[in-house]
Amino acid sequence: MTRFSGKYFIVSGAASGIGRATAERLSEEGASLALIDLDALLLEQVAGRLREDGTEVLTFACDVSDNNALKSAVNKAIDTFGSLHGVVASAGVNLIADREPLAQASLEAFDQVLSINLRGSFVLIQSAMNALIESQGAVVTVSSTAGIRGHGAGWGYTASKGALVALSQMLALECGKQGVRVNCVCPGAVASEGMGAFFSTENGAAYTRHVPLGRPGLPEELAGTVVHLLSEDSAYTNGQVIAVDGGATVL
Repeated sequence: MTRFSGKYFIVSGAASGIGRATAERLSEEGASLALIDLDALLLEQVAGRLREDGTEVLTFACDVSDNNALKSAVNKAIDTFGSLHGVVASAGVNLIADREPLAQASLEAFDQVLSINLRGSFVLIQSAMNALIESQGAVVTVSSTAGIRGHGAGWGYTASKGALVALSQMLALECGKQGVRVNCVCPGAVASEGMGAFFSTENGAAYTRHVPLGRPGLPEELAGTVVHLLSEDSAYTNGQVIAVDGGATVL
Protein backbone atom coordinates (compact mmCIF):
# COMPACT_ATOMS: atom_id res chain seq x y z
CA MET A 1 0.00 0.00 0.00
CA THR A 2 1.23 3.50 -0.83
CA ARG A 3 -1.60 5.73 0.39
CA PHE A 4 0.94 8.11 1.94
CA SER A 5 3.24 8.49 -1.07
CA GLY A 6 4.33 12.10 -1.44
CA LYS A 7 3.19 12.95 2.10
CA TYR A 8 5.24 14.09 5.05
CA PHE A 9 4.80 13.31 8.73
CA ILE A 10 6.42 14.15 12.05
CA VAL A 11 6.47 11.48 14.76
CA SER A 12 7.73 12.23 18.26
CA GLY A 13 8.85 9.46 20.58
CA ALA A 14 9.89 7.61 17.43
CA ALA A 15 12.81 5.57 18.76
CA SER A 16 10.71 2.93 20.50
CA GLY A 17 7.25 1.61 21.29
CA ILE A 18 4.20 3.08 19.62
CA GLY A 19 6.15 5.91 18.00
CA ARG A 20 8.63 3.51 16.43
CA ALA A 21 5.87 1.18 15.22
CA THR A 22 3.93 4.12 13.77
CA ALA A 23 6.99 5.35 11.90
CA GLU A 24 7.53 1.87 10.46
CA ARG A 25 3.90 1.59 9.35
CA LEU A 26 3.95 5.03 7.72
CA SER A 27 7.17 4.09 5.96
CA GLU A 28 5.60 0.90 4.63
CA GLU A 29 2.83 2.98 3.13
CA GLY A 30 5.10 5.42 1.32
CA ALA A 31 5.42 8.37 3.72
CA SER A 32 8.47 10.56 4.27
CA LEU A 33 9.25 11.08 7.93
CA ALA A 34 10.77 13.44 10.46
CA LEU A 35 11.47 11.48 13.62
CA ILE A 36 12.01 13.07 17.04
CA ASP A 37 13.32 11.37 20.15
CA LEU A 38 15.70 12.05 23.03
CA ASP A 39 17.60 8.79 22.46
CA ALA A 40 19.85 9.67 19.53
CA LEU A 41 21.35 6.18 19.18
CA LEU A 42 18.04 4.31 19.06
CA LEU A 43 16.59 6.98 16.80
CA GLU A 44 19.35 6.55 14.24
CA GLN A 45 18.92 2.77 14.37
CA VAL A 46 15.23 3.11 13.55
CA ALA A 47 15.94 5.67 10.84
CA GLY A 48 18.68 3.50 9.33
CA ARG A 49 16.31 0.56 8.89
CA LEU A 50 13.69 2.79 7.28
CA ARG A 51 16.24 4.36 4.93
CA GLU A 52 17.31 0.87 3.83
CA ASP A 53 13.72 0.40 2.69
CA GLY A 54 13.92 3.60 0.63
CA THR A 55 12.14 5.97 3.01
CA GLU A 56 13.19 9.61 3.23
CA VAL A 57 13.89 10.16 6.93
CA LEU A 58 15.03 13.17 8.94
CA THR A 59 16.06 12.70 12.57
CA PHE A 60 16.11 15.16 15.44
CA ALA A 61 17.62 14.07 18.76
CA CYS A 62 15.52 16.41 20.83
CA ASP A 63 14.09 16.69 24.34
CA VAL A 64 10.44 17.58 23.72
CA SER A 65 10.36 19.46 27.03
CA ASP A 66 12.87 21.91 25.52
CA ASN A 67 10.51 24.33 23.79
CA ASN A 68 13.11 26.01 21.59
CA ALA A 69 14.77 22.79 20.48
CA LEU A 70 11.40 21.23 19.63
CA LYS A 71 10.22 24.25 17.67
CA SER A 72 13.52 24.30 15.78
CA ALA A 73 13.17 20.63 14.87
CA VAL A 74 9.64 21.12 13.58
CA ASN A 75 10.62 24.19 11.56
CA LYS A 76 13.61 22.41 10.01
CA ALA A 77 11.46 19.44 9.06
CA ILE A 78 8.86 21.65 7.39
CA ASP A 79 11.52 23.70 5.60
CA THR A 80 13.17 20.52 4.30
CA PHE A 81 9.99 18.78 3.21
CA GLY A 82 8.24 21.90 1.93
CA SER A 83 4.96 20.75 3.47
CA LEU A 84 3.55 18.63 6.26
CA HIS A 85 0.54 16.30 6.25
CA GLY A 86 0.40 14.86 9.74
CA VAL A 87 1.80 14.84 13.26
CA VAL A 88 1.90 12.03 15.81
CA ALA A 89 2.56 13.23 19.35
CA SER A 90 3.80 10.00 20.90
CA ALA A 91 6.67 11.12 23.15
CA GLY A 92 6.01 10.41 26.81
CA VAL A 93 7.49 9.18 30.06
CA ASN A 94 6.30 7.31 33.14
CA LEU A 95 8.71 7.78 36.04
CA ILE A 96 9.07 5.58 39.12
CA ALA A 97 9.53 8.73 41.21
CA ASP A 98 6.07 9.86 40.07
CA ARG A 99 4.38 6.82 41.66
CA GLU A 100 5.08 7.46 45.34
CA PRO A 101 2.13 7.73 47.77
CA LEU A 102 0.57 11.18 47.75
CA ALA A 103 2.24 12.33 50.96
CA GLN A 104 5.67 11.54 49.51
CA ALA A 105 4.91 12.50 45.90
CA SER A 106 7.72 14.32 44.13
CA LEU A 107 6.73 17.70 42.72
CA GLU A 108 9.88 17.63 40.60
CA ALA A 109 8.83 14.33 39.01
CA PHE A 110 5.27 15.60 38.57
CA ASP A 111 6.49 18.70 36.72
CA GLN A 112 8.94 16.72 34.60
CA VAL A 113 6.27 14.30 33.42
CA LEU A 114 3.86 17.11 32.55
CA SER A 115 6.57 19.02 30.67
CA ILE A 116 7.17 16.02 28.40
CA ASN A 117 3.79 14.34 28.08
CA LEU A 118 1.58 17.43 27.93
CA ARG A 119 3.57 20.56 27.15
CA GLY A 120 5.78 18.71 24.68
CA SER A 121 2.72 17.55 22.75
CA PHE A 122 1.22 21.04 22.78
CA VAL A 123 4.39 22.74 21.52
CA LEU A 124 4.84 20.11 18.81
CA ILE A 125 1.31 20.58 17.51
CA GLN A 126 1.36 24.36 17.86
CA SER A 127 4.63 24.57 15.90
CA ALA A 128 3.26 22.40 13.09
CA MET A 129 -0.25 23.82 12.83
CA ASN A 130 0.24 26.43 10.10
CA ALA A 131 1.73 23.80 7.79
CA LEU A 132 -1.06 21.35 8.67
CA ILE A 133 -3.72 23.96 7.87
CA GLU A 134 -2.11 24.49 4.49
CA SER A 135 -2.19 20.76 3.69
CA GLN A 136 -5.49 20.06 5.50
CA GLY A 137 -3.61 17.47 7.51
CA ALA A 138 -4.22 15.47 10.67
CA VAL A 139 -2.93 15.10 14.21
CA VAL A 140 -2.97 12.06 16.47
CA THR A 141 -2.06 12.39 20.13
CA VAL A 142 -1.12 9.36 22.21
CA SER A 143 -2.65 9.51 25.68
CA SER A 144 -3.47 6.47 27.84
CA THR A 145 -6.40 4.73 29.43
CA ALA A 146 -5.11 6.53 32.54
CA GLY A 147 -6.40 9.66 30.83
CA ILE A 148 -9.90 8.19 30.64
CA ARG A 149 -10.07 6.79 34.14
CA GLY A 150 -7.39 7.42 36.71
CA HIS A 151 -5.38 4.43 37.86
CA GLY A 152 -2.09 3.84 39.60
CA ALA A 153 0.20 4.91 36.80
CA GLY A 154 1.66 7.96 38.56
CA TRP A 155 0.40 11.39 39.58
CA GLY A 156 1.95 13.40 36.81
CA TYR A 157 1.41 10.63 34.28
CA THR A 158 -2.31 10.34 34.99
CA ALA A 159 -2.77 14.12 35.13
CA SER A 160 -0.84 14.66 31.90
CA LYS A 161 -2.70 11.97 30.01
CA GLY A 162 -6.10 13.24 31.16
CA ALA A 163 -5.13 16.75 30.16
CA LEU A 164 -3.94 15.46 26.78
CA VAL A 165 -7.39 14.00 26.14
CA ALA A 166 -9.02 17.35 26.89
CA LEU A 167 -6.41 19.25 24.88
CA SER A 168 -6.99 16.98 21.88
CA GLN A 169 -10.72 17.65 21.99
CA MET A 170 -10.18 21.41 22.20
CA LEU A 171 -7.75 21.24 19.28
CA ALA A 172 -10.30 19.24 17.29
CA LEU A 173 -12.89 21.93 17.93
CA GLU A 174 -10.67 24.86 17.02
CA CYS A 175 -8.50 23.36 14.29
CA GLY A 176 -11.32 21.41 12.69
CA LYS A 177 -12.73 24.76 11.59
CA GLN A 178 -9.54 25.17 9.56
CA GLY A 179 -9.64 21.69 8.08
CA VAL A 180 -7.22 19.91 10.44
CA ARG A 181 -8.49 16.78 12.19
CA VAL A 182 -7.26 15.93 15.69
CA ASN A 183 -7.92 12.59 17.38
CA CYS A 184 -6.57 10.92 20.49
CA VAL A 185 -5.55 7.29 20.97
CA CYS A 186 -5.53 5.87 24.51
CA PRO A 187 -3.44 2.70 24.79
CA GLY A 188 -3.98 0.23 27.58
CA ALA A 189 -1.31 -2.29 28.53
CA VAL A 190 1.22 -2.44 25.70
CA ALA A 191 4.14 -4.87 25.48
CA SER A 192 6.61 -2.35 24.10
CA GLU A 193 10.40 -2.56 24.33
CA GLY A 194 10.36 -1.39 27.94
CA MET A 195 7.37 -3.41 29.14
CA GLY A 196 7.43 -6.58 27.05
CA ALA A 197 9.42 -8.58 29.58
CA PHE A 198 7.12 -7.50 32.42
CA PHE A 199 4.05 -9.01 30.78
CA SER A 200 5.73 -12.41 30.59
CA THR A 201 6.07 -12.50 34.39
CA GLU A 202 3.48 -13.60 36.94
CA ASN A 203 2.83 -10.00 37.92
CA GLY A 204 2.46 -9.02 34.29
CA ALA A 205 0.01 -11.83 33.66
CA ALA A 206 -2.02 -10.71 36.68
CA TYR A 207 -2.01 -7.15 35.35
CA THR A 208 -3.62 -8.19 32.05
CA ARG A 209 -5.95 -10.84 33.47
CA HIS A 210 -8.80 -8.31 33.57
CA VAL A 211 -8.38 -7.46 29.87
CA PRO A 212 -11.20 -9.13 27.90
CA LEU A 213 -8.79 -10.15 25.15
CA GLY A 214 -6.57 -11.66 27.85
CA ARG A 215 -3.25 -10.17 26.77
CA PRO A 216 -1.37 -6.90 26.38
CA GLY A 217 -1.39 -5.09 23.07
CA LEU A 218 1.55 -4.75 20.72
CA PRO A 219 2.98 -1.43 19.50
CA GLU A 220 2.16 -2.48 15.95
CA GLU A 221 -1.51 -2.87 16.87
CA LEU A 222 -1.60 0.66 18.25
CA ALA A 223 0.20 1.92 15.16
CA GLY A 224 -2.56 0.52 12.96
CA THR A 225 -5.11 2.72 14.70
CA VAL A 226 -2.85 5.79 14.63
CA VAL A 227 -2.13 5.43 10.92
CA HIS A 228 -5.80 4.92 10.15
CA LEU A 229 -6.60 8.20 11.89
CA LEU A 230 -3.97 9.97 9.80
CA SER A 231 -5.40 8.64 6.56
CA GLU A 232 -8.24 9.72 4.33
CA ASP A 233 -10.06 6.58 5.43
CA SER A 234 -10.96 8.57 8.55
CA ALA A 235 -11.62 11.87 6.79
CA TYR A 236 -14.78 12.52 8.84
CA THR A 237 -13.31 11.40 12.19
CA ASN A 238 -12.43 14.34 14.42
CA GLY A 239 -12.26 14.93 18.16
CA GLN A 240 -12.49 11.26 19.06
CA VAL A 241 -10.85 9.58 22.03
CA ILE A 242 -10.24 5.95 21.15
CA ALA A 243 -9.18 3.38 23.72
CA VAL A 244 -7.05 0.66 22.18
CA ASP A 245 -6.91 -1.58 25.21
CA GLY A 246 -8.33 -5.00 24.43
CA GLY A 247 -11.63 -3.92 25.96
CA ALA A 248 -10.30 -3.10 29.45
CA THR A 249 -12.18 0.18 29.76
CA VAL A 250 -15.58 -1.44 29.25
CA LEU A 251 -15.30 -3.22 32.60
